[in-house]
Amino acid sequence: MLKQHLQFKLSQKLSPQQIQLMKLIQLPTQAFEQRLKQELEENPALEGGKEEQDNDYDLDNTTDDYSDNETINAEDINVDEYLSDDEVPDYRTQVNNYSSDDEEKTMPYAAGTSFTQHLINQLNTYRLSDEERDIAEFLVGSVDESGYIRRSLADITDDLAFTQNVYTEEEKVESVLRIVHQLDPAGVGARHLQECLSIQLHRKEKTPDTELAIHIIDNAFDQFTKKHYKKLLQKFDITEIQLKDAITEIEHLNPKPGGSYAGNNRIVEHVVPDFAIKIVDGELELTLNGRNAPELHVSREYNNMLKGYKESKDKSKSQKDAVIFIKQKLDAAKWFIEAIKQRQQTLFLTMSAIMHYQKEYFLTGDERTLKPMILKDIADEIQMDVSTVSRVANSKYVDTPYGTKLIKEFFSESMKNDQGEDVSTREIKKILETVIEEENKRKPLTDETLAGILKEKGYPIARRTVAKYREQLDIPVARLRKKI
Repeated sequence: MLKQHLQFKLSQKLSPQQIQLMKLIQLPTQAFEQRLKQELEENPALEGGKEEQDNDYDLDNTTDDYSDNETINAEDINVDEYLSDDEVPDYRTQVNNYSSDDEEKTMPYAAGTSFTQHLINQLNTYRLSDEERDIAEFLVGSVDESGYIRRSLADITDDLAFTQNVYTEEEKVESVLRIVHQLDPAGVGARHLQECLSIQLHRKEKTPDTELAIHIIDNAFDQFTKKHYKKLLQKFDITEIQLKDAITEIEHLNPKPGGSYAGNNRIVEHVVPDFAIKIVDGELELTLNGRNAPELHVSREYNNMLKGYKESKDKSKSQKDAVIFIKQKLDAAKWFIEAIKQRQQTLFLTMSAIMHYQKEYFLTGDERTLKPMILKDIADEIQMDVSTVSRVANSKYVDTPYGTKLIKEFFSESMKNDQGEDVSTREIKKILETVIEEENKRKPLTDETLAGILKEKGYPIARRTVAKYREQLDIPVARLRKKI
């Protein structure tokens, strides 16, 4: 049985302008400059730089002129043709309304020879048959950016047959692979870390230390990686000094030979601080990077064109079409200028709240003075949404007297110390890091021992919590921190 009924409900929807503003807030300085440049190119009614001032010209007055629909539009112009019901022009819902993943990256690449071409150029110095050259070039093309060939010889042999019409055997491919192993940088073309280190050691000058290092890597690699030093001493019947010297040789090798090639055309990312904090006469002073505060104004030429239309008596169809286009561009320019102002205010207000919340840290630089702080703390302080604070914190950097820091690093959860006081987890991690740095590397401290030490210092946390913090600090377990 079908029934009809009315249901009322409240729902919140973000307008296209709000979405655009949130995206502007999220952009760091460099990306913001690109977005600004794009807007200036797409909207001729928007101009950058200082504007020549006249006594009879006022931006606020001019924007009022063209925002009044009744004054601008003649009786035969239907405003609804280019304005939707919520007074949002169609073009605002069509331009740049994409997620950050869809944005086109236009960062230029550095000039130079690619890593693959660098290896192929070296192959030209070897005497190879046509078949060997085809196999060698295919192998070189399979080398990843770290310098490894991560695929099995069986897969490579099959691919040679299917894609290159080169029918050969695995043994032949392996013999050509040994030629690739002779290329620079040493270790390139290895199929795994053990082979990479072995290739580099075999190319070094033969000394007792390198000979022992070769034996360790080739014959006891598993025991070496697990740092079972006692087993290595027994296996090779050597002294601790001999083992230590051999390990030193291994530690000087490059586990990622591809990363050492300077001309591999990688994009170098430069961090541009969005804020700067200075200490002036014992007080903190916050400034917003000037590149975030461009000088923008509405084009006087476009405004005059609109005024000219309003004053003309005879209005042709082309003029009517033109005035709709002009008004859309003027609306967009006015909105963009206002959005930039809101972005500046939001960034400055958010960072100012963070700076005052963590005042003790910014005055001393001691990470142990960082107070527990979550996004909601700052959101409540500035009376904005948590998502807005998150957009500012996740992608912005601040230049401090102690280096350039990512703002989200100042946020941390809280824990209770033995006095019942709230302390930042960052403070506990810093103390944990210091304790591990000062430990005896011959007998590294276990997580259980570390938990006991922290408890003595007034931080009663469980062993599994210590393990979690240690992993977050990218510190290995005790066994792997052991040194001889």
